[in-house]
Amino acid sequence: MHVIFIRHGESTGNAGQPADDLARIELTPTGHEQARRVADEWSQAPTLIALSPYLRTHLTAQPTRERFAQVPVQVLPMEEFTYLEPSRWRGTTRHQRLPHIEAYWQRADPDHQDGPGAESYSTLLRRVDQTLAQLQQLPPDALVYAFSHGQFMQALRVSLLYPHWTAQQQMAHFWPFNARHPVVNGERMGVRCVEGRWTVDAVEALLSRRARQQG
Repeated sequence: MHVIFIRHGESTGNAGQPADDLARIELTPTGHEQARRVADEWSQAPTLIALSPYLRTHLTAQPTRERFAQVPVQVLPMEEFTYLEPSRWRGTTRHQRLPHIEAYWQRADPDHQDGPGAESYSTLLRRVDQTLAQLQQLPPDALVYAFSHGQFMQALRVSLLYPHWTAQQQMAHFWPFNARHPVVNGERMGVRCVEGRWTVDAVEALLSRRARQQG
């Protein structure tokens, strides 16, 4: 099975605009153009198109869905990681939240929950496992285009590249790894499942080796 994860196109939040409802953030004109480019670049029809529950992945996937109109669509629990309590930060920009974002990651406690409506890092990892488990129910030769989010994709990448790390180790390395190798809007990340074992594509393995050499 080959699953290609795609981060959504540029959102209004990525562009620095305040957000009230994290699930309903829209795409910018640049984001819509990135979505069209993604759809144009596919080389074959997938077995399944997967989406997170959030609007920005639905909007990013729309041109791909129109191109492959007969392909089934499924929503999977691969929405963005919400680790700050939403009610305290409604209507703010990422710049305003940045000191609190950095403090959260420096804490490196995978079980810490910031408040009502916030997830722990351990919860994020469980969603990664749930998503892979649902995908694994597909036929072995399935091809999936999965429209998701940057931090979810990064957590997936880290967990597959470093499968022996504990949740605490993964979280402690997540923020610097993400700074060196960000998942940008519209970026693709391929993973494969062969005989029940998930791995990242060869380019991801190369990225992992470079990261170890640098750090």
